Amino acid sequence: MTAALRKRSVLLACVFLALAALAWWYFGAGKTEPAVKPTVIPVGIETVQLRDVPQSTSGIGSVQSLHTVTLRSQAEGVLAEVLFREGQMVKRGDLLARIDDREYAAALMQAEAELASNQAQLKSAELDQVRYGNLLKEEAVSVQIVEQQTATVERLRAAVRSSEAAVATARVQLSYTRIVSPIDGRVGLRRVDAGNLIRANDAEGLVTVTQITPISVIFSLPQELLPTLRPLLEGAAAPVKAYTREAGTQLAEGRLATVDNQVDPTTGMVRLRADFANTDGSLWPGQFVTVQLLTGQFPKALVVPVRSVRHGLNGAYVFRVKDGKAEVVPVKTSFQDDSIVVVTEGLAQGDRIVIDGYSRIKAGSQVREVEAAVNKAAD
Repeated sequence: MTAALRKRSVLLACVFLALAALAWWYFGAGKTEPAVKPTVIPVGIETVQLRDVPQSTSGIGSVQSLHTVTLRSQAEGVLAEVLFREGQMVKRGDLLARIDDREYAAALMQAEAELASNQAQLKSAELDQVRYGNLLKEEAVSVQIVEQQTATVERLRAAVRSSEAAVATARVQLSYTRIVSPIDGRVGLRRVDAGNLIRANDAEGLVTVTQITPISVIFSLPQELLPTLRPLLEGAAAPVKAYTREAGTQLAEGRLATVDNQVDPTTGMVRLRADFANTDGSLWPGQFVTVQLLTGQFPKALVVPVRSVRHGLNGAYVFRVKDGKAEVVPVKTSFQDDSIVVVTEGLAQGDRIVIDGYSRIKAGSQVREVEAAVNKAAD
């Protein structure tokens, strides 16, 4: 290659490098990338509250009447009348049914007649006894006659007492023909119709009367709660609430009545009874309910919504909002129910925490507050 050609090649290479440097400057170094604006995430926020929190425990129970009676006849005869309606509320002493009483009334009349006869004989014998006594003083009769008359009087007095007992028995038998309610309660379904022959102490019975007000609920709790339950029996009766099992609707409020005297060894559960006034009849015998027993109270506790507390490998935590940014705060909790959690460490009253939208944020994320309901579906 000649010197002129070599010089020309070097010159072209320099020109190419200059053009490449100019293009890099124009398209690369000369251009500044626009700054990326950080994303602000909408979240629901709530303030940590300080308040007294009731401590409670729940169990499944069944409603039981405090008094249920199956009415059975103590007299035999034809059922003459049925004087109640099925489902009727009755009072103690109300007449519910009547058995044909003509036979029993006749037996009472016969007993009363026999009593009257014996009383008349006794009166005559007593008069004779007085007369013989006077004659004995005049030695007009023997001592033997007086003694015989005295024995006659004693025999007739015994006969009168026997007749009085027979009259009382006949009156009791007659009273059995009137079947009355022994308690206040609700009448069940009728099992016998008028016109049927009723036998004494028939196993089926005529009808059942069940006390509705007041009423009780029997429920079970784990034996581990016994140290908590025992003090509840020493002071004022602990409040108890009954809810429907399906919807959780409150039915009634009552009081703890007693705790059973032993634990079921097969289940490790202890049974309890709570009493309810049930004036509106919301509790029904045999019904299954969810029972909530108030066992204590956390005074001045830090409370957060249960959905605000998350759980990770290192335990429970919440997202606290400070200066528009979310930060992860580990927390320690104690009591929890369906709606709230009591926080013992990690937060202070007035802290603002995320309750909705936390699935899209992390430590340091910028957030803005919106209505909590907006983000429920997203989480």
